[in-house]
Amino acid sequence: MHSGKLILLHTNDIHSHFEEAARAADYIKEVRRSVPADRLLLVDCGDHLDRVRIETEGTDAAVNRELLTRLGYDAVTFGNNEGLTYTPEQLDRLYGNASFPIVCANLRLAATGRPPAWMRRTLTLQKAGLTVGIFGLTVQFHEFYELLGWEATDPLEEAAACVAELRSACDVVLAISHLGLRQDERLAAAVPGIDVIVGAHTHHLLEVPLRIGGAVVCAAGKFGRYVGTVEIGRGPDGRGLDIEGRTVPTEGRRPDPETADIVAAALRMAKATMAEPVAELAVPLAGEAAAESPLGTLLAGALRRKTGAEIGLTNAGQLLDGLAAGPVTRERLHAVCPSPINPCLIELTGAQLRQAFEESLLPEFIGLEFHGFGFRGKVLGRLCTDGAEVVFDPAAPPYGRLVGVLVNGETLDDDRVYTVGTLDMFTFGIGYVGLKQGRVVRYYLPEFIRDLLAEALGDERAVYDCVRPRWREDAASAAL
Repeated sequence: MHSGKLILLHTNDIHSHFEEAARAADYIKEVRRSVPADRLLLVDCGDHLDRVRIETEGTDAAVNRELLTRLGYDAVTFGNNEGLTYTPEQLDRLYGNASFPIVCANLRLAATGRPPAWMRRTLTLQKAGLTVGIFGLTVQFHEFYELLGWEATDPLEEAAACVAELRSACDVVLAISHLGLRQDERLAAAVPGIDVIVGAHTHHLLEVPLRIGGAVVCAAGKFGRYVGTVEIGRGPDGRGLDIEGRTVPTEGRRPDPETADIVAAALRMAKATMAEPVAELAVPLAGEAAAESPLGTLLAGALRRKTGAEIGLTNAGQLLDGLAAGPVTRERLHAVCPSPINPCLIELTGAQLRQAFEESLLPEFIGLEFHGFGFRGKVLGRLCTDGAEVVFDPAAPPYGRLVGVLVNGETLDDDRVYTVGTLDMFTFGIGYVGLKQGRVVRYYLPEFIRDLLAEALGDERAVYDCVRPRWREDAASAAL
């Protein structure tokens, strides 16, 4: 690496992939051995944590904070997995005594109109003889943040204000962004005065940085599979900046032993913490993705009761396994239902419900593989429902397989509007097309669907009722 230049290392979207993170840590430590501390700047662009991992869930993300601390990060920003899967009170405990600054310009507490004490709008550091001004931005998700007690403001407006604060006193202005590639491109084009944008959220890999306006736009993929490296120096005539960026793959590197030890200790702690039982089952409850199952029906019923809806709907793919009779621990419930997904209440017409039920019978929907939008399962799976009963003919043509649908004992009316308790991910445009068309009435935070499931497992009446099928093959077609 060029002598005398500032070396900027950036990571993003680790999502508690600790195996890859350990290899990224090995590279970061290798750079630290060859680059003096006053020339090295290390930042993370958010979504370092993900509650799908037991080490994160069972330590309230203390393992993620420890990893960031041990590697000596100079600044991190918020991703939606930090900001939307923990309450402000939980984040106070997580970040209140953190040794690294959290930088985010477009979040503030609704109650005070100010960020919490541990969050900064901007940060100024001296590195390699350069004054570096840093600000962070996170994706707006206004309605969700509002429910948790935050105010999320327009990131481009806040960026312009930060540049106005920093530009005159800084040689380098760096944006740590958790906005996604398209928004980073907009940021670079719309807000002059930013020298470098390091990005995240959409898991994009820019092996060669983009140059838009006066900004160099960088990103390092996901999960710690790459570490971004940017060299920044003064231009050849002493004016302007010379900026070059690349990404370094971590595949094949040895895992950093210290990181591995921290994660192993966190796993032991998490297993002890999550050994607490949340319910005792008298009977086993099966759960599978490709068909209706009692555990999926139980979750659908929990969604219906939580939201006060006429119908509850969940995709069976949310549940990665069933539950045996006997005690159900927090660890087992987390393993079966790991996705950090929230309940919501939507309105759907009968025709839209009919479309979703038809789609739920098609292999291209049942076997749909995807990741993101909070979903940490493998495939979408069949729809499980409570409040509705569906009779179908599997031999009929696609979109003509429904023989009849009853909603609380009455025939489904295509023109009527129904209230449906379901999953927030469906409102983001993923999964069944019929559900994407619904009107959102309310999101529920901070509850995860596994919290609802835990409560339902303790309800003997709900457990007894969930074994009753809501989907039934038409008797005439079954006899053929």
